[in-house]
Amino acid sequence: MATTKQKTYNVGGVELERPFKLRRLGHFGYNVNKMDECIYFYRNLLGFRKSDNIDFGAHPDRAKLFEEKGISGKGAFFRYGTDHHAFVLFPRAAMELRTGPTNVDINQITWQPGTLAGVVNGGDFFEERGVPILRSGRDMPGSNWHTYVFDPDGHTNELYYGMEQVGWEGRSKPREMGYRKFTERATLPQPPEEQEVEEAKDRGIDVEAGFRDLEEMSTTYDVEGMLLARPFKITKIGPVNIFVENVDASVEFYVRNLGFTLTEDVDYQGSRVAFLRVGTEHHSLGLFPLSLRSELGVTEQSTNASFGISVGSYQQLRDAVAFLKENGVTFVEWPEELHPGIDYCAYALDPEGHATQIYFYMEQVGWQGTTRPRKLHGLSLDKWPETVSAASDTFADQQFMGPLG
Repeated sequence: MATTKQKTYNVGGVELERPFKLRRLGHFGYNVNKMDECIYFYRNLLGFRKSDNIDFGAHPDRAKLFEEKGISGKGAFFRYGTDHHAFVLFPRAAMELRTGPTNVDINQITWQPGTLAGVVNGGDFFEERGVPILRSGRDMPGSNWHTYVFDPDGHTNELYYGMEQVGWEGRSKPREMGYRKFTERATLPQPPEEQEVEEAKDRGIDVEAGFRDLEEMSTTYDVEGMLLARPFKITKIGPVNIFVENVDASVEFYVRNLGFTLTEDVDYQGSRVAFLRVGTEHHSLGLFPLSLRSELGVTEQSTNASFGISVGSYQQLRDAVAFLKENGVTFVEWPEELHPGIDYCAYALDPEGHATQIYFYMEQVGWQGTTRPRKLHGLSLDKWPETVSAASDTFADQQFMGPLG
C-alpha cells in the first residue's frame, strides 16, 4: 500500500517537518487594567528593568478615539538581561478597542527560531496550513522580525528573530531608528544591524539617546557575591501555562503547526493537562482545561494559568518567596501534579490575579525523550529544606551567565 511521504524543509542543511525550529520562549505579556500597580510588581518587586515605553494612543488615527473614550494607551517593555524585552504590559482597555472584550488578556506568547528565514518562511508555511495569521513584519521598539498566528483559543503566538540587544549602558535604541519598521512580511536577505546603526548615524540620529531605566531600590542584598536590590535575580522566563477549551485540539495545534513535543500528560481530577517542550527543558508550555481555572486561585478574567520565571539558585528561590511575602504579595498553592519537572516552586499573584510561577530548577529531557520517574524527584513540598541534593541535571539548563547587576 502506497503512503504519502511527509514533506520536509531544508533548515540550515537539516531536514525538518517545518521551515523553522523553535528554540525557546522569547517574551510574554499581559493586557492589564492596573498598569501602575503591575509595573511596580514586575519592575520593583520581581526586578524586570523597563527597556522602553509605548503609547498606542499617540497614533494620529487613534488619538481622537482614545481621548473620547478617556483611555490611556501607555504600555511598557521590560527585560531581565540584554534582550530588549522579555516581558510586556499593555493597557487592556486600549487593546480591547480593537478586539472587543475578551478573556484572552495574554497579548503575546513569543517563540524564537534561530533564523530570520525561519520567521519569514514560517509565514508561508502557516498560510499553506490555513493557520490564521495576525500580521508579519518588524516592530519597534525591539527591532525584532516577526510572524503572529492564533491558536484555537485566540492566543497570539509570535515567531521572532533579531531582538535588539541592550548593552552595558542600559539604553535601548532611540525611537528615531523606527524608520526600519516593516508592516508586511520581509523580503530576504536583510542587512545586518551594524549596517543599520551606521545608516542611522549618517541620517544624523543620536544612536545613544535611547531610553534608560534606573534602579529605584537600594542595592543591599548580597546575591552570591553581587549587591542587588532584591535577594534574587531572574535568569530565564517560562514556562507559560494557559487555559484552553479543548486540550486535545490545542495539543494538536502546537505539535503539528509549531513543532512542540509532548513531554507528559497529567490526569488531574479526571481532566487532561498536557505539558509540551521546544528544547530540552521538561516543558515550555502547559495546556490546562478551562474547567480548572476556578480551582487554582487565579483571576477568572484571563486564560493565563501561570507565567514562569526562573531565579539563579535554590537559595535565591527561598529568598525570593520571603522577600515578596514581606512586601505584601499574595501566594496560592498548586498541587505537585501541576508542575511536573519542577521541584520547588511558588505561585505569586500580581495585582490583577495572574500567577507568577517562581522556581530555580527544571528537569532536562535527553536524547531518548523520556522523563525522570516522579519517585526519583524525592521532594517534600510541605517543608522546604535549607539545602537540596543536586540532581544529574541541576544547573544544566539554559543558564544566564550575567552580569547579575
